[in-house]
Amino acid sequence: MMQTRFKPKPLALMLLAGFHCSAWAQENDLQLTEVNVVGRGEGQAYYQEESSVARSGTPLRELPQSVRVIPRQIIDDIGAVRLEEAYDYVSGVTRQNSFGGLWDNFAIRGFAGHENTGPSFLRNGFIGNRGFNAPRDMANVERVEVLKGPAAALYGASEPGGILNVVTKKPQFKAGHSLEVYAGSYDSYRSTLDSTGPLSERLAYRLNLAVEDKGSFRDQVESERYLVAPSFTWVLSPDTLLNYDLEILRHKAPLDRGVVAVNGRTGSISRKTFLGEPGDGDVTIDNKTHQLTLEHEFSSDWKAKAGLAYRTGEFSGYSTEASPRSAGVVRWTTAGAPIIERERRYRDYDSHDISFQGELQGKFATGTIRHEVLAGLDSYRFELDQLMTRGRSTSAYGINIHDPVYGQTPLALNTTPVDTLEKQYGTGFFLQDQIALAESWRLLVGLRHDRFRQDISNRSSDTRVQQDHQATTPRIGLTWLLNPTLSVYTLASESFRPNTGSDVNGGAFAPEEGRAREVGVKYESADKRYGGTLALFDIDKKNVLTNDLNNSGFSIAAGEARSRGLEVDFSGQLTDKIRVTANYAYTDAKITKDNNAALQGARLLNVPRHSGSVMAMYEDAFSAGRYGIGAGLTHVGERSGNALDSFSLPAYTTARLMTYWKPSKNLRLSLDVENLFDKTYYASSYDVYWVTPGTPRTLTLGLQTRF
Repeated sequence: MMQTRFKPKPLALMLLAGFHCSAWAQENDLQLTEVNVVGRGEGQAYYQEESSVARSGTPLRELPQSVRVIPRQIIDDIGAVRLEEAYDYVSGVTRQNSFGGLWDNFAIRGFAGHENTGPSFLRNGFIGNRGFNAPRDMANVERVEVLKGPAAALYGASEPGGILNVVTKKPQFKAGHSLEVYAGSYDSYRSTLDSTGPLSERLAYRLNLAVEDKGSFRDQVESERYLVAPSFTWVLSPDTLLNYDLEILRHKAPLDRGVVAVNGRTGSISRKTFLGEPGDGDVTIDNKTHQLTLEHEFSSDWKAKAGLAYRTGEFSGYSTEASPRSAGVVRWTTAGAPIIERERRYRDYDSHDISFQGELQGKFATGTIRHEVLAGLDSYRFELDQLMTRGRSTSAYGINIHDPVYGQTPLALNTTPVDTLEKQYGTGFFLQDQIALAESWRLLVGLRHDRFRQDISNRSSDTRVQQDHQATTPRIGLTWLLNPTLSVYTLASESFRPNTGSDVNGGAFAPEEGRAREVGVKYESADKRYGGTLALFDIDKKNVLTNDLNNSGFSIAAGEARSRGLEVDFSGQLTDKIRVTANYAYTDAKITKDNNAALQGARLLNVPRHSGSVMAMYEDAFSAGRYGIGAGLTHVGERSGNALDSFSLPAYTTARLMTYWKPSKNLRLSLDVENLFDKTYYASSYDVYWVTPGTPRTLTLGLQTRF
């Protein structure tokens, strides 16, 4: 049952900061030049005709690649506070093992990247998640962009399914301030502040704050987090902008691996049951991100951009987890109690990531043929220091899966399976030309060359592995503009992603290589209020690590995987009162070659053949105010529950309800209901011993005010 108690300290801090910003703006009588919506808005666009992730000013209708944009209005309508809630509304993006809710992990078109840290995603065009990072908070996010298919020709090493870019909110030269407070089921509370405005005629700021104290349907599991995200824009001249933003995020929560699928069957135990030890305390994740960019327009046709990003991450804490050696099998005591074996771990990870980007973009013509060229380079240096100690399971450290008793004597941490220092260095050069061959034809040609170096020192074994690789990745695409609303495109592209570790001889593995082909149709209404994409794709990946049959315990880069499918995305404003977003994906993703015969033909982990969602929002005037009511459905088909494809997670469909009432211009009340019919489902898994149950029905009451 939902409780309505408010914790005063976070709320008081938000109120104090918010009213201080408002008073400052009024006292200085600022003259403002831009219009900006701050806080939850109504009637904003669902459909976006451009995207920064494509590194081009070309309208998406002319781009020979599928791009899906989740704008702030969708984020607000569903009340998303985590990134994973937003990508449920993108075709072909599926949830993966989230490490007990302590990081973001997803697959695009079936490919999920590293089994621990997941695929790379971008933050304002820079890699945003190298290392270990807390789940992305949405308080300072303006939109989420997904570029489908290989993106290596633009961004370097990445999965062939695509890449995701998070675009943060930017300072505005019109003052705006909003304060939002929420209370929800399971004793969950959240407050956010969004404040922006000018500090002078040439300098503007934005400040996003979030404080969260979140309960859970999971026994013994609570989390806390805060986000502090100031940013500044300095207009150096009419043609030059300097942008800086800082993001500080702290997240504290127990490492909760979820439930077990006893003998491969989900639903074996209650979705509430926590199999860890409350006495282990929280895992703490601290992330700090600095981004500095300089933009200059030489003319209406030529512009340049350069940027630096520096990120640090710290991850530490104890955990007790169901033992992988238990394989989801319980042992029965003489009294008939079902016991699952556990182990205890301590992790201490630390990372430093610095990167640079520089690019030049311009337009020119050669006779009747128009060109839009993009050239640039980027480089990064990344260090990851990892230490994990472990105590293996014993009979005395098991737990009853139906009637858990906590407080057992902690296991001694007597082994150190991970004690490494990894250093990565990478540099890439890219060149792209978008060519208007004729009024109705657009040709895209792109090429990128990357050099990559990795150095891993294993302090436990006193060994060191180094590898150097280089890769050249092209892409070529063609778009036919049939009429002002309809276009057809085709694309061929490649990707690569370095493999970590070494073979039996200490040599480096060849990088994974992906090749993709895609054809599609795009539609955009004449008034640009709604549009959609239908895409067919075929992706092959080789040099996937597989077991070395001649040397037990070692791997070779000889595996292959394939993903084929169809995707449909549609969104927009159908009438003045109704906006809709919908998507569907058919994804056939499986292993096509592996030295382990059991894996031949196995489905890729957590990737359903069928998935999709639909959501609609209706708004209208009411008395002196305004109201809105909306609903949505999300469907995820049956999926493989582990790498061997030896057990499955069942399909599920969940519903949501969203309502708001706005009695005045600056006051808004909302009620969001997630999983309306309280469906029991399982969002993802790593294997039978670590299965993540989905959230039951939750209600969230909100109050939003602008001042």
